[in-house]
Amino acid sequence: MFDGYKIALIDDDSAVRRSLAQTLELAGFEVASFASAEAGLATLEAGFLGIVVTDVRLPNMDGMGLMKRVLQADRAIPVILITAHGDVHLAVEAMRAGAYDFLEKPFDPERLVDVATRAMERRALSAEVASLRRQLAAK
Repeated sequence: MFDGYKIALIDDDSAVRRSLAQTLELAGFEVASFASAEAGLATLEAGFLGIVVTDVRLPNMDGMGLMKRVLQADRAIPVILITAHGDVHLAVEAMRAGAYDFLEKPFDPERLVDVATRAMERRALSAEVASLRRQLAAK
């Protein structure tokens, strides 16, 4: 579907992580799963071709902190936050801080696939624009 693009999936609950990864893989995505923000962050440098799906509640660094670090490295990486402990205030805060979307558990797996697809389309478009700009600047 999106050759060369990945979803970095970060959730400390192994059962949830496996379930979400399976849902996304069955939809055609390549998924790299991580149990902590630190492990996921180690692979997310500027130029990462993909999106991030992360739980808000993680040990040590939470999903909001992870999102801020990812967006500092590359504002073009869409970050989707998921949580079982959401409220309107948290959702608004996440969107203002730059989240691509905010999903409250439990959610329909198809909703996750739809949001991930739109986020990946956005990421692919931003990567293409950046590539064209570099080509133009080189001429």
